[in-house]
Amino acid sequence: MDDFIFLLTEKEAKYKQVYQQIKALIMQGSLQTDDSLPSIRKLADTLQVSRNTTLTAYEQLVAEGYIRGEGRKGYFVNALEQVFLKEQEQPPTTQPKKKAASYLVDFRAGAVDQQHFPMKTWRQIANQVLQESTCYEYGELFGESVLKEQLVQYLLQARGVYTTSDNIVIGSSTQQMLLYLGFLLKESFPSILLEDPGYDGAREAFQLHHFEIESLPVMETGAQLDILQNCQSRLMYVTPSHHFPYGVSMSIQQRQTLIQWAQQVDGYILEDDYDGEFRYTQQPFPALASIDSSRVIYLGTFSKSFLPGVRLSYMVLPNALVQPYKERFAHFEQNASSLHQRTMAQFMAQGEWTRHIKRMRLTYKQKMQHLVQELQRHFGQQITVLGEQSGLYVLVKIKSPLSEQQLIQQAATYGVKVYPTSPFFIHQKNEEPMLQLGFSKLALEEIKLGIELLKEAWQP
Repeated sequence: MDDFIFLLTEKEAKYKQVYQQIKALIMQGSLQTDDSLPSIRKLADTLQVSRNTTLTAYEQLVAEGYIRGEGRKGYFVNALEQVFLKEQEQPPTTQPKKKAASYLVDFRAGAVDQQHFPMKTWRQIANQVLQESTCYEYGELFGESVLKEQLVQYLLQARGVYTTSDNIVIGSSTQQMLLYLGFLLKESFPSILLEDPGYDGAREAFQLHHFEIESLPVMETGAQLDILQNCQSRLMYVTPSHHFPYGVSMSIQQRQTLIQWAQQVDGYILEDDYDGEFRYTQQPFPALASIDSSRVIYLGTFSKSFLPGVRLSYMVLPNALVQPYKERFAHFEQNASSLHQRTMAQFMAQGEWTRHIKRMRLTYKQKMQHLVQELQRHFGQQITVLGEQSGLYVLVKIKSPLSEQQLIQQAATYGVKVYPTSPFFIHQKNEEPMLQLGFSKLALEEIKLGIELLKEAWQP
């Protein structure tokens, strides 16, 4: 073919438009095997573009195999497999994805309050940290020492846990650390006790490792620890400071019972302290690891208390597991951002972390009280609210002939998104439907509107 006439626009690089037009002609069969292409100069003159533009387009087509250059002879179309051409010509068989439903109010648990997030302070510290040369290198294998040193002080002051930097491992999320722990523990501990109901994300991690799952029944009043004597497992995963999802906290007597069990069976307790900072009636309880750090693997996260997007979590390993863990993962790079780790370390060192937690505890307490008041005002005896003493969500048991899924669908028709609790159960089942309502990201006005809409959605 001696010449092309293309319409070129200013919206995209011209070489890319030339490349795309010629490629389309080849794919459609307008240009066939061994057809010659105009010279670089001639095509440039025809299209009124620079020779570099047409040269770059030809080089891209050569690189991808659509055309070939034959010295002084010029450029020619390569043979393409007919199967490939047919596949390209077929219309897409998949249906276009539907847009996600938009909600007026989304009671999602796990989000944080954007209005009170210390954006300016965090940005200033991050900019300062970026001046450090260490930010331009790979981070420390098991976490930045500056952050681990801050965590040593914080855990002692806030959670009663005495540890050292050497025992702390930084990771990107609780699930990621549970997956790593699974590799370390499953050879010696083939089964594990999980709370029922409990955090399904942890259960998925253990099932991925093919642990045998035993269930520890948890009622609204607490865990049924009397079943421990009949269990085969020597490993247990629990959320003692704020049970997920019921919200109940273990008493000191129950905590001592767990520690005694772990000592007797020569096992370990994985303590997930995912939002222990937010208790509204008393001071946060000391962690289970404060009683016996040799039997407890303590897991904490910044996702609930600060920001999910920074992807920062940590664990405190008992002395006996420190060396085996580090030997097992000595050749794996750190998966949490070293920049975020160093920024968080400075954030804590300057006292901003403590101020943030105090501020958010007051903010979330106000939101919790507002949510509970609105629920009781609109629903009265139709519902039971669980977990209003702590955390960033409540559970609502509803006296209704509708199922959990039907209640969720009815809420959606009124523009409100609420969440099921059925995925949290292993063997136990609820007699009444129970939903999870998070409030941390919502303004007081949004909470009020959401409950009003739920009242309309769920009325007989």
